[in-house]
Parts: sequence; C-alpha cells; structure tokens
Amino acid sequence: MSDSSRDTVEGAGWTAVEPGSYKQLLPARVRKLSWLDPRVLWAARNGVVASWFGDPTGRTRDRWVAQRTTAGAPADKVIRRPEGDRFSFLVIGDTGAGDDSQYAVVPGLLQAGRETSFAVITSDVIYPVGSTDDYGTKFFRPYQDYPAPIYAIPGNHDWYEDLGGFMRVFCDDAPPLPPEPRPRPLGRAWWRALLWHRPRPEDEQGLTEARKLRSQPGQQAVQPGPYWAIDAGPLRIVGIDTGLLGTIDAEQGAWLREVSRGPRPKILLTGSPLYVDGEHHPCPIEGGGTVDDIVRDPAHRYVAAIGGDIHNYQRYPVDVDGRTVQYVVSGGGGAFMHATHTIPRVSVANVTESDFRCYPLRGDSLAFYSRVYARRLRLRRFLTLSEAEAMAVVAERLGVPSVRPRGAPVRVTRRVRLVASLLGAGRRPERRARFRLPVRELYTQLFSPSSATYSPPFFKSFLRLDVTGEAVRLRCFAATGGRAQEIAPPVEDEVTIPLT
Repeated sequence: MSDSSRDTVEGAGWTAVEPGSYKQLLPARVRKLSWLDPRVLWAARNGVVASWFGDPTGRTRDRWVAQRTTAGAPADKVIRRPEGDRFSFLVIGDTGAGDDSQYAVVPGLLQAGRETSFAVITSDVIYPVGSTDDYGTKFFRPYQDYPAPIYAIPGNHDWYEDLGGFMRVFCDDAPPLPPEPRPRPLGRAWWRALLWHRPRPEDEQGLTEARKLRSQPGQQAVQPGPYWAIDAGPLRIVGIDTGLLGTIDAEQGAWLREVSRGPRPKILLTGSPLYVDGEHHPCPIEGGGTVDDIVRDPAHRYVAAIGGDIHNYQRYPVDVDGRTVQYVVSGGGGAFMHATHTIPRVSVANVTESDFRCYPLRGDSLAFYSRVYARRLRLRRFLTLSEAEAMAVVAERLGVPSVRPRGAPVRVTRRVRLVASLLGAGRRPERRARFRLPVRELYTQLFSPSSATYSPPFFKSFLRLDVTGEAVRLRCFAATGGRAQEIAPPVEDEVTIPLT
C-alpha cells in the first residue's frame, strides 16, 4: 500500500515520476468536456427549466417504474444476491466524464476491487446529459475488465434526457416511454415542454458494439428500476433516485419507508448526499418528511448514508441518539474535482473538525486550484501556491494543525493569504458573518466546473466496503494518475462500522 496524502507529498501525487498506465485505456479520440462551453450548458438546461417551470421527474419516474413492473420486475424492487456472511463491494460516484480523470481511476479500482462481488455507481453515470450514445466510452469501455456486475442510481445528469439511456443500460433494455399529451398553451407545463432538452436519436449499432465490452455472464446486472434495494449477506443496501433537483417523489418515499423496515442493518446510497460541505441537506420527500428522517429512525437500523453528486470525498460521523451513523460523500469517480478548501471549519450535528475527513486534503485542493488558474490566467508567479504554502494557510485560516507532517517552516505571506481568499478558502464558522463577499458561492458555482485537468494529480477516489456479520469496513482509496498509486492504491480514510 502506498503512502496516502495524509502521510507525504509523494503520497498526494505531487511528485509522481512515472505516469500511470491509464493512458493505454483511453479511446483514440477523447472529447474533452468543458462546462464553460455554451453548447454544453444549453444541452444540460433541464435542471434550470425544471426549477423554473416545475420538476416533471416524479411523474416520469413513476411511468418508468410502472413499465418495469409490467415487464416482470419484482414489485418490492429488491435484488436478492447469493453472498454469504462475508463479501465486499465497491462504490464509485460521478464517473462519466469519459476523459483522463475518469480513466485514471480504473487501474487502482481494478487492483483494490479484486474479489468484490459487485459495484455501484452513485450518481451521474454519464456526462453531460446521460445520452445512450455516450455509454460506450464512458461506461462499457472503462469498466470492461471489472469482472462483476455494476448497478447504478441515476444523478441529475442522467435525467437530462429523461433517463432513457440509463434505463436501457441498467434496466433490461427498457423501451422508450410513449409520448404524453401536449400541455395546454402558455401554462407552466407548456413553457417547460417548449424549452425541454429532448433525447437525440440513438445509435443502435454503436450501443450493440459497446455492450460486447461487458458481455461476460458474471458482469451482467439487471435492476428493477432507477431505485432499488440489494439484499446481500447480512446487509440491505438501499439505492434511491433523487432526480433533477435532489428530492424524491411520494411513491418512492412510500417505498423507501417500507423497504427500510425491519432489523436488518442498512446502508443508503443516494444521488444527493445528506451532509456535505459542512451543511445538512436532509432531502425532502414529496408530501412530507425527509430521507434523513428515515435514516435516523432507530427502528430502520441504518448505519451509513453514502451520496454522490459532489466530486470529492467527505465523511461525517453523526451521533444519532447514542449511535453513530456515517454520512459519506463519494463523488470522486471521474468528473472534475470539486474543491474541498472552500469547506469552512466543520461544526454541524455535533461533528467537529477533528471528526471530519475529506479527500483531497484542503491544502492539496487549494494548491491544485491555484495552479489551474495560474495557468489559465497566465499569472503563474502570483497565483501559484506550493503544497506547503497551501497547507500552512489553510491551517492558519481554520485554526487547526496541518494534517500532513511539515518539513521546514513555511512563511505565510500577504500574497499567500490573498490568493487563498481569492480562491475561496474556508474560514472558521465564527468569522463567516464578517466575511460578506460571496467568494465561496461564486467560486463553487462558476469557477469550479471549469477545473477539469488532463494531467496528474487528479485527486480521484472510490470506496471499498468489506462486510461481515459484525461490521462493515469502509475504505476510501485514492487515484492520482501516478503509477505508484495504481499499483498500490493509497487508503485516504478508513472506518469500521459496527452492525451489531
């Protein structure tokens, strides 16, 4: 096992001397995705349209579920697997960029994922709009050598073409839904229909060829719909679909309450994390209540809730009436890296900074972004921070010790502090009221989506969960793009979750 970023600069991937083998896996032509491209933003407009004119995903989801039930999917939506009391599985989130940052994860995932029974993708299988035609290079090709089944729950990007591609690939080649009647002119539904992005015609031959890359019997996975549960050994894994806007409809909410009953220990997998960036997002259910209400109910015996959508790793061990529930963000599977240095000093639900874990470390995140924008704005001498400078200024701003052991003392200059402020570095909670400029919000919403890079370190991650009758061992593995981390993927975080 390699050093982690918490141990050394080399473990973070900053000084990798040998590039990884992932380049050999890439297709001959890689279409680079930029979230500053107006054409991409226009194609991915459905989230904005839904927020303005009403979110139709609940009704569309119900239609997909009804179609699958009619086709013979189990009514309880439970997948029953033959695992014994001991098994392992992978969780990887927000994968489908189709570029270096996605493929850089694959060698380490195959190495650390040996002898796992299955994998689950949590959120955004395909960028930018979940198109069926993108599954070849963004799903089938990168994971062609993973020998076990892969299940998935959709993210908002998978919904940008009404979930058609997702349902074809993961739900037994589900046919398109029949068109609905046209809405009345000039109403909200009419404007939504007018502006809505529609699926493009599918390349049937291309999809047929792509499927051959994962055609072995042991690789096949058929799930009953966009939300489901897996019974495996002593554990029930519950996957929910949070649609375009991070909510769930009433029918799915009723199913979630039903499938959560009983004494069997459970882990929730969700497209939208319940704790993220130092904040609580309980996920509303149409008609009343929240997803987190269900997770917190002691009768349901949830031990963890893992969400994608945010492209990094975070963990919050929350005390819920005397028991600990691990709330995890795991969205570092392939898309551009969301900054962690913008996360303020953590103080939420009795979780303090000393309890909180994230990857990349905030200092590495700040150093990464300083180099990205130094290069793009051609201000290398001013904006570039060394890893040591970034670690030191983050420790100063948060009032915490530096995570990684320091070498020589580092002087935090006025320039270093100014760069940290410009790039939205987090501050202590008690100082937020004095910091009125919306730098963090501007940074995370405008600048961060343009941060895709094509050279290491990538600061990607995935989870391996090893299950026994007594506990679940959860490990976050890093993927930097360096050869050393491919051969022996470093463990960035580890926790043992009791089941008894």
